[in-house]
Amino acid sequence: MNTIRLKYVIPHVFASREQQDSEIWQQDVVFEKDRLYLIEADSGKGKSTLCSYLIGYRHDYTGSIFFDDVDSSQLKIGQWVDLRTKHISHLFQELRLFPELTAYENIEIKNKLTGFKTRKQIEEWFEMLGIAEKMEAKVGKMSFGQQQRVALIRSLVQPFDFLIADEPISHLDDNNSKIMGEIITKEASAQGAGVVITSIGKHIDLPYDTVYRL
Repeated sequence: MNTIRLKYVIPHVFASREQQDSEIWQQDVVFEKDRLYLIEADSGKGKSTLCSYLIGYRHDYTGSIFFDDVDSSQLKIGQWVDLRTKHISHLFQELRLFPELTAYENIEIKNKLTGFKTRKQIEEWFEMLGIAEKMEAKVGKMSFGQQQRVALIRSLVQPFDFLIADEPISHLDDNNSKIMGEIITKEASAQGAGVVITSIGKHIDLPYDTVYRL
């Protein structure tokens, strides 16, 4: 997949608003591979909703979303599964980790499906992100910032054309934010992938190709 196109998309809940002061909603916007995008938004503007649309978890909108020339509304369940396994990775704002499993087990569940990364590579990411000693700790016992780093690693153990990251550093200090940014850009570059990051304030300092206001 080379592009994601939003063609005049607007959530149903926003449709009655007379004026849409947005560079995304009700616009014709194209995200391309090998480019970095930042979407800035105030609270309540639909940031997480947009991410859910891009991965097919929600469909309560008018307009169209295209993956290359394929209208996403025509995709069947199996096609969505293939898309999320091989083409789009999503770093959820709410993380969606299993608290009763260890940090490594949360990642290994996904990595066994994709077979994409070696344990050595995963261990290197844990080390870089300062949570090497937490690999065998249960996620439910970890801080939210530590869980964010685990969720990032999980999002990278699959092939992807686009990484959708919803507020990925909301609970991280500047040093860990910088390291996370370096890991994301290096992996995206290796895969020739595009990255779409959302933020309501603090965001990863990256050389974004385009910044949009939601």
